Amino acid sequence: MTGHEPAPGSGAGIPVLITGCSSGIGRACALRLHRAGHAVYATARRPETLAELAGLSIRTMALDVTDEESMASAVAKVEAEHGAVGALVNSAGYAMSGCIEEASLAEVREQFETNVYGLVRLSQLVLPAMRAHGGGTIVNISSIFGRYAVPGSGFYNATKHAVEALSDSLRNEVADFGVRVVLVEPGPVRTTRFGATYVANLRPVSRTYETFRRESAEYFEAIYTGSRRTLAGTFAIQSDDVARRVAKVVAKGARGSRPRARYPVGLLAHSTIALRRLTSDVLFDHLFVRRLFPVPRGPRPRKQGDHR
Repeated sequence: MTGHEPAPGSGAGIPVLITGCSSGIGRACALRLHRAGHAVYATARRPETLAELAGLSIRTMALDVTDEESMASAVAKVEAEHGAVGALVNSAGYAMSGCIEEASLAEVREQFETNVYGLVRLSQLVLPAMRAHGGGTIVNISSIFGRYAVPGSGFYNATKHAVEALSDSLRNEVADFGVRVVLVEPGPVRTTRFGATYVANLRPVSRTYETFRRESAEYFEAIYTGSRRTLAGTFAIQSDDVARRVAKVVAKGARGSRPRARYPVGLLAHSTIALRRLTSDVLFDHLFVRRLFPVPRGPRPRKQGDHR
């Protein structure tokens, strides 16, 4: 056991700090972990978005993963009440979309600040007390795009690849201190706000990728809203499917059990990660990426001797 104080009214609960709870996966995790009897601290950059969770007696706090003072203050509050964070769920994030050639480096930096650097800093902040209390759990919400990448979301995919690498390294750095580091890798999740942000970011920059941007916006809008039938949309999962897996990981940690390093969530996550592992780059591009995702189509190369 980790020595954390139990959640009020529960003999099994531990203090759980969750980021990105205004909607989607973070909100679903807060609800499910609260029902499981944990002392949940649901956080978001704008605390007014947490009013519904607060109405359910879930503790809520402002936490901006791009602001050092905000992160330190949130961790200090949990530690003041419980001695240490029992489980940290790094859920905050968003998806930057667009072609790599056209991307603004300022937007790229913002993407990494939110999806990677905030996750790293929060992990740094909770670890000293976790070690002092004999353990804890850090759950990093990754994605199937932490295992492969597709056109139009290279920088978002890069942040998830970074989260995977950092988690692998951290898992072995803190294992002997009783701290568990776990990746949860969902396939497409039907989260309206996340999807709306992704589609909105596919704004015109140049005419070179104009058709690709339009096709990508239609493709991902269909996945996130179900506006038309697609393979990815058919097998899209709900936020609570991810939260259910997170709750099981946190429960394992609370019992002192060691969970697996990675948990894909959803049929597409399991199947496409397996396909990526078993095929070459060329085959994976041809059989999966270029068949199922929109790709930019350039002019066909001229054949030798064709002077038209």
